[in-house]
Amino acid sequence: MKLQKSKVDVTFESHDLAERRFVELISGLPKVSVQGYDKNRRVIYWNQSSEHIYGFTEQEALGQKLENLIIPEFMRSEVVRLHTQWLEKGEPIPSEDLVLVRKDGAPVHVFSSHVMLKQDTESPEMFCVDIDLSEQIAIRNELERMASTDLLTNLPNRRHLNNFLSDIITQARESQRQFAIFFIDLDMFKEVNDTLGHTWGDSLLKGVAKRLQDCVAGKGELARFGGDEFVLVLPAIDDDSQITAMAEHLMACFKSGFLLGCEHIRITASVGVSVFPRDGDDVVDLLKNADNAMYQAKLEGRNRFNFFTSALSQRLLKQRTIASKLHDALVNEELTLYFQPQVDLCTGLISACEALLRWYPRGENTPVPPDVFIPIAERTDLIKRIGHWVLDKACQQSQIWKQKGLSVRIDINVSGRELEDVNFFASLDACRKNYGLAPEDIGIELTENVLIRSQSEILEGLTLQRQKGVEISIDDFGTGYSSLSYLKQFPVSKLKIDRSFLKDAPENDFDGALMEAMINVGHKLHLAIVAEGVETQKQASYCNNLKVEYVQGYLYSKPVAAMEMEALLRQNKALLKVNR
Repeated sequence: MKLQKSKVDVTFESHDLAERRFVELISGLPKVSVQGYDKNRRVIYWNQSSEHIYGFTEQEALGQKLENLIIPEFMRSEVVRLHTQWLEKGEPIPSEDLVLVRKDGAPVHVFSSHVMLKQDTESPEMFCVDIDLSEQIAIRNELERMASTDLLTNLPNRRHLNNFLSDIITQARESQRQFAIFFIDLDMFKEVNDTLGHTWGDSLLKGVAKRLQDCVAGKGELARFGGDEFVLVLPAIDDDSQITAMAEHLMACFKSGFLLGCEHIRITASVGVSVFPRDGDDVVDLLKNADNAMYQAKLEGRNRFNFFTSALSQRLLKQRTIASKLHDALVNEELTLYFQPQVDLCTGLISACEALLRWYPRGENTPVPPDVFIPIAERTDLIKRIGHWVLDKACQQSQIWKQKGLSVRIDINVSGRELEDVNFFASLDACRKNYGLAPEDIGIELTENVLIRSQSEILEGLTLQRQKGVEISIDDFGTGYSSLSYLKQFPVSKLKIDRSFLKDAPENDFDGALMEAMINVGHKLHLAIVAEGVETQKQASYCNNLKVEYVQGYLYSKPVAAMEMEALLRQNKALLKVNR
């Protein structure tokens, strides 16, 4: 007689079938580890993905305890507690991202969830379903690395640096320790980039990064700040002698050159240092002050290092104040042009005049010296606005004098930042045209440093202006790089020899030799010579004996306002009529 199955038996059969189907389903999924454990947490099931993810074969895993198999030591007691709590109180283990351990000790990132089967029986079984997140974690880590790494040099980038500094500031506050920031800027990198091209420039940056890494040798955190700037953070310093030693070590890194293809490039660096907490207690101030100290090192001649100091802070504050007032000076019409005549030594007549900028702030009786405010303006685009104002006023004044029958060339000083503006030469042409002037009416004066740094586009623009008839002079000749090669490359018509060479030349053989050499070089290159700073008749006679064509200085006139210059031009015109 066939016995009929009870409803309870059918229910248990259906339940067992559902469990088997569930296990079969998830066991076949790739990158999904399925492990089964009895109530003592011993392995009763271990699928193929578990072997791949955790490195244990099924034979090795079976019978092993969960906490001794793939659980990191620091997590083991918590895993036992959670499993016991599930069995005794029915509180499931929450699903979450975990870092477990492979057989070889390597970490494994998984998303782990848990299922309890036969929970209300004497033999409950817990199944862990772990999804392998290794690829996702690797991708995430690579994205994070890329976001915090400079792709050219493979150094940490500014984003990483800011995060690192934030962390080290917190640590330094708690431990009451000092640390130092070194702001490293390559000297004249732009010239290398412009001469050899950006590809070799990038190669140089990679070479510098590798050299700095070798020099630092893990003693600090090195990052590329941007462009040709690098930052080193030296943690836990005891005194300034450690900082000085590291700064000198960094300078020494640049003693040997860098091989770029067939070119052997020598380059130096300027370094600024700020120290936590005396020079700032946040990321922005510490970086800014180290940058300011570096900039001061550049002003003092490059290839050196400077500490940030309170005196430097005061000086920078003063400079920022001047820069702020200088912005207002353009709007408030506080700027004016003075003019100093340039005299032809053969005729004694005025051949041209140099336009010199003067700034008389409102409410003040004395002007701000040009050597104070011009360098400040040149550090920003403010010099472009001032340069445009000077050009316009010089052209306007030239038109006024020409309308009065007083024709004289006005020479204006042009900075490197102005020349780098792609619209400079077009603005020069437009301004002359606006005031009805000829190219011969407005000359331009450039320093040696500006010329030697100029790119090919600037050379082409200057050449075109010279072809139109514009006089181009090198101002303060002898005080810059003094590379004679650019005299041949650039369309220069005059050399203005700096006053420092003439001052003692009549009495001092060494100064006299330098003066004569520069004059001879200029004449050999068919350039007219202008001697600046002529203050005595003896100096004038000395220049005449050396066949200097033009002179400029207090012997003839100090810089004067437009009305006084106009009077001198009228006298000049009268003398010209007499000479004729």
